[in-house]
Parts: sequence; structure tokens; C-alpha cells
Amino acid sequence: MMKYKGYAGKAEYDDEAEVFYGEVIGLRDVVTFRGTSVKEMQKSFRESIDEYLDFCKRMNKSPDIPASGRLIIRIPPELHSNAAITAKSEGRSLNNWVADAVREKLLAKSS
Repeated sequence: MMKYKGYAGKAEYDDEAEVFYGEVIGLRDVVTFRGTSVKEMQKSFRESIDEYLDFCKRMNKSPDIPASGRLIIRIPPELHSNAAITAKSEGRSLNNWVADAVREKLLAKSS
């Protein structure tokens, strides 16, 4: 995973075409990049983001941001209830409790 200016990109390698290609993830807009070497692909990734941000500025358009900090999810009512009860019993808000649960899951994944 590549990161630049708060954006993340994911790339794959096409063995037949002998090229790396990828896309900036987490956006509604489509921003792609490619390269024949890792270094070229990384450079293309950064340039694509810079070009996207410049384009948005010229068009007087707000660029998509990968995450706003607001997450709306749908879960079964029983799971929602159990989470709310557990958070309350720990003296915490449901929002903070869920944020910590997500953080813990991500930390466990990276270990």
C-alpha cells in the first residue's frame, strides 16, 4: 500500500503487459497510475494525486477525501444493543467504544 498526502494507492502487476497498474482507493472519483518499475509506479502514483488535486482546484471542486471521520454502518439490532450496553457499562460512549474496537482489530492485523 502506498500513501501520499493522505491518499492511499493499491497496485498490481500485469505479467503479460509487464506493467504495474493501480488506483487510488477510497474515492468516488477514479484516479489511476502505472509504471514499468516500482520506482516509476510510485512516481506515477504521486503525480496522479498531484494532478487530481490541481484539476479539482482549477474546476473549483472539492477533491474527494479518503475518509471524513464519519462512519455509518448497518449491523444487526442485537449486536447494536449488546455493543451499546457494553459501552455504557464501561462508562464510555458507543462511538468511542466502536472506534477502540476498530483500532484494536487493525493493530492485531498489523502484528
